[in-house]
Amino acid sequence: MSQILSVGLGEAVVSNDPREVLVAYGLGSCLGVAIYDPVSRLAGLLHAVLPLNGNGHQDNPYKYVDSGIQALVEAMEAAGGQRRYFIVKLVGGANMLLSSALSHTFEIGTRNVQAAYRVLEMLNLKVAGAEVGGNVGRTVKLYVESGKLVVRQIGGVEQTL
Repeated sequence: MSQILSVGLGEAVVSNDPREVLVAYGLGSCLGVAIYDPVSRLAGLLHAVLPLNGNGHQDNPYKYVDSGIQALVEAMEAAGGQRRYFIVKLVGGANMLLSSALSHTFEIGTRNVQAAYRVLEMLNLKVAGAEVGGNVGRTVKLYVESGKLVVRQIGGVEQTL
């Protein structure tokens, strides 16, 4: 039987327990970053809220895409994962504000996705799959046992990414 571990706003979870499923609910403009190491069977899921940790806030690096990805990679390596095996997938980054006057001003979802690609390139990690953008929220499940990533858009069906 699977055990659900909820990954809340500004949080990350790393697990090697094959019974666990890491879940980030209701990703709107937030970005879910899933990393899986198939050799060590280690999974990590980040639920980042904002793109850049501009002031170097150390209290919670997971709140930001840039520092959150770096912290997640470090946590996975500390748990025995090897970067060369990491499979990275991105989910979320929707632009939830539909007003044309506001959406261009904030575009937090787009900025979150852009920040992720920049940081991952800097870390020499490639994105193996992504379901990002649009204006619909998503829930993502990462199965520790297999690395399978399932995405469900609000009002939609589950799909494997």
